[in-house]
Amino acid sequence: MNRRSRLVFAVTVCVSMMAALRVVPTEPAEVIDPRRETARNTSAAFQAELKAALEKALTDQGPVAAIAVCKNEAPRIAARLSAETRTSVARTGLRVRNPANAALPWQRTVLESFTLRLASGTRPEELEYFEVHADGSAHYLKAIVTQPLCLVCHGEGIAPAVQKALDEHYPQDQATGFKSGDLRGAFSIEWPASSSTGST
Repeated sequence: MNRRSRLVFAVTVCVSMMAALRVVPTEPAEVIDPRRETARNTSAAFQAELKAALEKALTDQGPVAAIAVCKNEAPRIAARLSAETRTSVARTGLRVRNPANAALPWQRTVLESFTLRLASGTRPEELEYFEVHADGSAHYLKAIVTQPLCLVCHGEGIAPAVQKALDEHYPQDQATGFKSGDLRGAFSIEWPASSSTGST
């Protein structure tokens, strides 16, 4: 092997070794924001507590009484959970009973996507949305899917006494005509600016 051949051989070996030792860059690990889990727990607590109150009212006093329970208890539950988590907890939907709960533009966009995903076969428990903003604020939506229990006051063919109570409590009601399995709305949880971890 002459000098030129030895040089080529040495360079080839060196390049091969460098290639073998080269570190391949990897994608950064996803940063887990603890507020997402807080939101999941909070929305689950809201749903469970409100459902229990409605079931008790339906059993003890009937659907007309359940309307008043929902009207009064839901805001109380939301206020308590808001204070406990230092967030803003509420409900919203594309068709709401109380105009104060009307969806904001970003919520409407997410709710419309939930509707499409639900229709395409996505499981209801997978319908959630979480977004963090540059100022540290964040917001979360968790889908509320219509259950058989909901149809007494939100379904089709509502009983006259129930409809009368709805007209009295909610003169601008849009939240009827749902079928079981339809998207009813969502739990909404929002963190203020400069909030990076939420409540523990």
